[in-house]
Amino acid sequence: MMIGAMLAPMGLAAGPVVPCREWRELYAALDCGVAAAIHPFYTASIREFQAAGRAVVGSAPVGLEGTMDWLKAIGDAFGVAGNKVNAAQNAFGPAIRGALAANPVSGRITVSGYEGSELLVARLLIESGAQVPYVGTACARSEWSEPDREWLAAKGVAVKYRASLDDDCAAMEGFRPDLAIGTTPVVQRAKELAIPALYFTNLISARPLMGPAGAGSLAQVVMAAMGNKARMEGMKAFFEGVGHGDTAGIWEGSPNLRPDFRAVHQKKLDKAAKAAKAEEMI
Repeated sequence: MMIGAMLAPMGLAAGPVVPCREWRELYAALDCGVAAAIHPFYTASIREFQAAGRAVVGSAPVGLEGTMDWLKAIGDAFGVAGNKVNAAQNAFGPAIRGALAANPVSGRITVSGYEGSELLVARLLIESGAQVPYVGTACARSEWSEPDREWLAAKGVAVKYRASLDDDCAAMEGFRPDLAIGTTPVVQRAKELAIPALYFTNLISARPLMGPAGAGSLAQVVMAAMGNKARMEGMKAFFEGVGHGDTAGIWEGSPNLRPDFRAVHQKKLDKAAKAAKAEEMI
């Protein structure tokens, strides 16, 4: 609905969302002039539009600059007159600017996840006032996310595609942010370091990001999480010394680790791996 409202001043309308559930919806979606690759990592869907001869526009209407650029790109792809594009920009620009100003975010935040909207979330956080030194996504690099990557790079943000858990944790431990947004293991590691953290999938990607509604959607949850720094440090101090890995928990004596058993089991695993590799070569 939000996208449709932003397109209306240009005399355009939003069609069905792809990927879709039924073939009839796909046929209806292909009856368009331009495909908006708002989720730039659905490359198989994008190829279908390209095969049908449809123009494709990347990025998404997120934040003030992102929305203004996206509306212009859509207008240019359709050949819409400049005054109509300006009308669409003027209709939503002030509302987005006001929402960003009314919901500021301050602090350093690292962002990582596998949803595909990590770059867009980082853009919105930066326009809200946050410092975002690192963005990691499990998705592959795509030409449709290039506008977002270039925008973030110009702000000094390191963007890592196909990021591993080690990449995300290393960035968090290196930058020591006021808040880490990431996957479950990233959040767990952040809590061990007394760094406030939020699960990307549950608490961030489920929120609206586009248009005026998206401009103020992250500030409350993000600032509330960063306000828990003292609580995180208190929890870390309380549980200090309970151990990690095999020594986790409270012991009356030293835990019986038996490294000899572990070494024997590791040899069995190595032998099985070599056998499996040998079978692949036959």
